[in-house]
Amino acid sequence: MGPTLSPAARRRGTLSEMCECDRSFCEGRRPRSGRRSQAASKWVWIAAVLLLGLAACRDDEQEPAPPVRPVLSVVAAVRTTDTLGPYAGTIEPRYKSDLGFRVFGRMVARFVDVGAVVTRDQELAALDPAVQTLAVRSAEATVANAEAQFANAEAEEGRQRDLAQHNITPPAQFELIQRNRETAEANLTRARASLRKAKDLLSFTQLKADFDGVVTGRYAEPGQVVNAGQKIVTVARPEIREAVIAVPNELADILSHANDFTLTVDLDHVVAMKAAAVRSVDPTADASSRMRGVFLTLDNPSDAFRLGITIAVALTRPVSPRIDLPATALLDKDGKSFVWLVDPAKNSVALHEVTVIAREEDTATVAAGSGAAELPGGARVVIAGAHSLAPGQIVKLAP
Repeated sequence: MGPTLSPAARRRGTLSEMCECDRSFCEGRRPRSGRRSQAASKWVWIAAVLLLGLAACRDDEQEPAPPVRPVLSVVAAVRTTDTLGPYAGTIEPRYKSDLGFRVFGRMVARFVDVGAVVTRDQELAALDPAVQTLAVRSAEATVANAEAQFANAEAEEGRQRDLAQHNITPPAQFELIQRNRETAEANLTRARASLRKAKDLLSFTQLKADFDGVVTGRYAEPGQVVNAGQKIVTVARPEIREAVIAVPNELADILSHANDFTLTVDLDHVVAMKAAAVRSVDPTADASSRMRGVFLTLDNPSDAFRLGITIAVALTRPVSPRIDLPATALLDKDGKSFVWLVDPAKNSVALHEVTVIAREEDTATVAAGSGAAELPGGARVVIAGAHSLAPGQIVKLAP
């Protein structure tokens, strides 16, 4: 028989009895009495249930909650216009003239500089007139000689006409006198023409403005020997101004035909105006920049748009609602494109399908709206870490 519990042990409760019965059960020994056997079985089952519960709690504790991941995000902004540029340009006159001397010579003076306002027939520069002055004097002497010869021939014809009428002078001799008078008259005409030419050449030593305008360029200095027709200054008409920009060849082809672009000419982000129309497009590109010039007509520009000032021209046209996002915001899956949207109330993320309109190296343009596969405006979109998130995951928005 097994050991008998003392009265003191029985008064301390049934815990010792449970332990004793548990040991008897585990060792395969039969308990002392049926009553003790029933109590032992009961406590064994209770202990097993408690152990299973504790094991389940430990298993639950071993599965950590998903970490709160910091992410970068942006608020989707809807745009309904497509903007190209801005492209740098200048304000230039529509009409301008490159002026130069008509004769060869040494320039002795230039009376204007860039920016000077000139009037019609105002002298701009001058050549040394010594050679042309001598030519004028020679032509004047030739004219004087021709006039004297013509006067003598005309007087001789008058005297011989009376004699010829009385048959004193033979008809053949009178005809010779008439031919001499005609020759003298022709010589006089030629001498006078030579004098006018010499005076014109003398006047060509003075460079004068053909119209009221502004000097926009100078290309020769006093003391320089210039050829006939060499460009000396450029004079522009300031009343008609236009904007001139350089654009890529593809855009130039679009602007050369009817289009829906609106061209805004901006001056230092302070003064802006809309261009009236595209007047012309250069047919060929510049050899160095490979850009083509575009000439824009301005409708009553303000005085702030002075000749030669630098401007910026932006081209806009209406497009369907769309949103621009960084290319890292897109998640391509099963042939579709998705973005992660952040729920501001729960700070959790959810996948949202989008329609990609255009994709470049660093940016992507998606359709905006409330329909299927459209991104609503104002939504917060994750732009970094799209491949490491899970639906419903809690995120922390990085500043």
